[in-house]
Amino acid sequence: MKLRWSFRCYPTSEQERVLARTFGSCRFVYNRFLAERTAAFQRGERMSYVQTSAALTLLKKSPEYAWLQEVSSVPVQQSLRHLPTAFRNFFEKRARYPSFKTKGQRQSAEYTRSAFRFEVGNQRLLLSGLGRLKVKWSRPVPVEPTTVTVIRQASGRYFVSMVLDLAPAPLPQTGEHVGLDFGLLRLATLSNGERVANPRYGRRYERWLAHAQRAVARKEKGSRRRMLAKRRVAKIHEKMADCRQDTFRKLAWDLVCRYDVIAVEDLNLRGLGKNHSLARSLADAAIGSAIRTIEIKATMHGKHVVRIDRFYPSSKLCSSCGSLHGSMPLSVREWTCPACGRRHDRDENAARNILAAGQAVSARGEDVRPA
Repeated sequence: MKLRWSFRCYPTSEQERVLARTFGSCRFVYNRFLAERTAAFQRGERMSYVQTSAALTLLKKSPEYAWLQEVSSVPVQQSLRHLPTAFRNFFEKRARYPSFKTKGQRQSAEYTRSAFRFEVGNQRLLLSGLGRLKVKWSRPVPVEPTTVTVIRQASGRYFVSMVLDLAPAPLPQTGEHVGLDFGLLRLATLSNGERVANPRYGRRYERWLAHAQRAVARKEKGSRRRMLAKRRVAKIHEKMADCRQDTFRKLAWDLVCRYDVIAVEDLNLRGLGKNHSLARSLADAAIGSAIRTIEIKATMHGKHVVRIDRFYPSSKLCSSCGSLHGSMPLSVREWTCPACGRRHDRDENAARNILAAGQAVSARGEDVRPA
């Protein structure tokens, strides 16, 4: 299976200058042909990758844009390949319409196998036009990557992202199954009664973030101090993202070590995000990212994640007697079943129902919906 591993890297000052030119060339090519494809789309025409590639070749030959040949051609060509993918995601309603890239945001340059060499034995990475890049290897890379992407985040940190084709590493089977109910008061509630607290990193850092954003607003546009103030804002955002990812990876590793089948609910997070009362808390919890992390970790280690139909009434169904009840607003956190008299915690009851539905799905391979 293909996985993406990221490592912190530390380019020299000369390499930073080369990377800056490379990022600028990639950004220019992407933005130029995004504008051309948009104009063609408005005229009722379609512009393919082959046409844009031919136009890029002619562009490089013109004296005005000769600086495009000063950097490696592979990242520039790859930025052109990313454009059809962006349009495909838009037409398939997975993303918004492609937007222009700016200098202050995250920058990246992708190198294919023809533009880099990786020595597995001594863990050395050499890139076209850069030479050897100093990388902080947090773990050994066992195989040669298929692509290498150099990333400069908005805060100025550099990373190397590698796509690796690795064989799964199955963990011992435990014979245990678990159901997870994700929420906002608690990040997750397990069917065995365990609760995972919601760390709320957004609220934890909101005072620092607000202070840094006010500092940006006071600086003159285009000044160096404004640039440094924007980097402080970016550092806080990256800190929150790193904390969330660390929490999700620890949760995923704990689950795949203990359980063979993990049942989760297929939530309509995009629809829930349209509720302005919940949007900020949902973005802070990042439930979708947590579920994806669990799925990736489970696939890598031979475990299974079962997604339950989003219309399955896990909260309104009594996990003891199976009776289905009527409307239950989010403000109801505990309720008593009128049929059997058992008192339920809303999230624990939902997790037990998700577990039962997940066991049925894994056994029959069918969707579970109310009769």
